[in-house]
Amino acid sequence: MGSSALAAQSSDASVGKTAGRSMGWIAILLGVLTAVGPVSTDIYLPAFPELEKSLHARVGSAQMTLAIWFVGLAIGQITMGPVSDRFGRRIPMLLGTFVYTLASVGCAVATDIYTFSAFRLIASLGASASLIIPSACVRDMSHGNESARMMSRLVLVMGVVPILAPTLGGMVLSFTTWRSIFWAAAVYGVVCMLLIWRVLPETLKPENRSELSPVTLCSRYLLLVRDRGFFTNAMIAGFSCFMSFTYLSAAPSVFIHQFGLSPAHFGMMFGVFAVCMIGASQLNGMLVGRIDATRILGISVIVALVGTIGMTLVASLIAETTKAGGHPSIGLMVALVGAMMFSLGTTGIIGPNATVGALADHPRLAGSASAFVGTLQYVLGALAGAIVGMLPSNTPVPMAAVMMAGAVVMLLMVVLRPRRPAEGALADVPPADGAATGRPTP
Repeated sequence: MGSSALAAQSSDASVGKTAGRSMGWIAILLGVLTAVGPVSTDIYLPAFPELEKSLHARVGSAQMTLAIWFVGLAIGQITMGPVSDRFGRRIPMLLGTFVYTLASVGCAVATDIYTFSAFRLIASLGASASLIIPSACVRDMSHGNESARMMSRLVLVMGVVPILAPTLGGMVLSFTTWRSIFWAAAVYGVVCMLLIWRVLPETLKPENRSELSPVTLCSRYLLLVRDRGFFTNAMIAGFSCFMSFTYLSAAPSVFIHQFGLSPAHFGMMFGVFAVCMIGASQLNGMLVGRIDATRILGISVIVALVGTIGMTLVASLIAETTKAGGHPSIGLMVALVGAMMFSLGTTGIIGPNATVGALADHPRLAGSASAFVGTLQYVLGALAGAIVGMLPSNTPVPMAAVMMAGAVVMLLMVVLRPRRPAEGALADVPPADGAATGRPTP
């Protein structure tokens, strides 16, 4: 028997094992693997001030390490999909998680900010495999309503992680140093490798694997960018992430440095914002089908803009109070948090609806379209982190102003969108190009 036949037989047996396992349980397993990205993004946010002090780096350097992390995820987003389409799902995830684990050890032992940043970049390239390939596994195993149910379970796990990660990070810092966070990340990587190696079945049969040349991929992306409906919706989804990543980059400096919250309390507050985003996403699921999705998207963008304008006004009052030598009142801080809840909560509605709008007219290029949208989100996330890192960090004004700029761009894209419903019955149409994709979870 030839090697290809043996590979096919092995893969068939592996895929066949999924029938004997609970699909819901596999979705939870995939969610645990996907959570590598959100965990590594969020868990060290409370450690920004201590990290900068320990590595003798200037204030704002930690935000730049977050931007570097997003750069790596952006590169991985656009490359890991085709790699998994060519070589299957398990091997790229196993190798990527191995790289992530070693790089996390490098972060834990780094002695300067430059070495730390280099290892963060390497870790993000490895983590991108487990961040984006699980959604392709869902498509391999199911279609239609079953696929939607599996994806909702996976997203639920991904949604819980951002709530818990900063809180856990803050608790760790109460007992030990920031380095322990990355040792814990390395242990998490080892656990994920064991799960991939021993438990996760190969979901992509050899006969379904494909190889796309760089020229073909580039031509597909060019076709997508030239479509106004795709471009405007992709930009809305991208700048929704731009707003979220601006908050992720600036929040530790604002709430720990400026307002004096402890890392543990910061983690709890971070969880409140994450709950707002998840709640808005669940509300969106109830509204879609009753109200036109494009109308929901437009209203949500306006609410986000109003929220960021309110943030900027309150942040300016806080800056004036601080400049005069005073301390911001509780009322001003509550007002700032309230405006942020409106601004960030709407991203749980804007992101999904804009993404659906981008994919609606391209069912046969859904894989490439999703990869492009995901890459754009992380590129803009990296840009947000870089901008915040370069701006003064002694007031919340830069955070509010950058988020407001993102909301303004989203509103402009809403105005420029073609006037047609941003809906598409994509759930029952498996993508022809099969590229693995993922969604960023702040």
